[in-house]
Amino acid sequence: MGVRPPTGHDVELAALAAAGDRQAFGELVRRHGSAVRGLLRRLGADSATADDIAQDAFLVGFEQIADYRGEGAFGGWIKKTAARLYLRKVKRDSRFVLTETAEDAAPAASDGSGAAADRMDLDEALKVLSKGERLCVSLCYGADWSHAEAAEALNIPLGTVKSHVKRGLDKLRVRMAPPSGSVSNDSARRENLG
Repeated sequence: MGVRPPTGHDVELAALAAAGDRQAFGELVRRHGSAVRGLLRRLGADSATADDIAQDAFLVGFEQIADYRGEGAFGGWIKKTAARLYLRKVKRDSRFVLTETAEDAAPAASDGSGAAADRMDLDEALKVLSKGERLCVSLCYGADWSHAEAAEALNIPLGTVKSHVKRGLDKLRVRMAPPSGSVSNDSARRENLG
């Protein structure tokens, strides 16, 4: 018979982990690992890089677990750590440029192939954003950073972050809108039922 993983609220597990309970921290990793990797992929990391940075984020989290006071969600706390680590990597990567190129600005072509096109997910929709828009939207909405935190971390003006977020959200709304001709609101549904 194996050892059962600890259960309880994230704050309780973090307190146990801070007291040295590795199994409690393992449960936090199990609960939040996929969300952290997902955020990193949305920020622009490939799968292998997302896995590596997520692992590094949890190592940092384990070392700094005593600093987590439960004032916010553990998931948000560890996502901020992962996003900071990703940004450090991006800044070291000389190929990364936050400015928009013509290639970045052009929306990805949709093949419009039936049901697959109708089931677009957020990861696919984020591909239509420029690097700057994707990074700012993902930091502000995926990692729950303020616009000011994103501006400071990216070393760009606050107004630029706000512009990237607004343009990015506008593009996402258009990209993720239901296809024209589909029943998308309650009044249209009621007309069809009545």
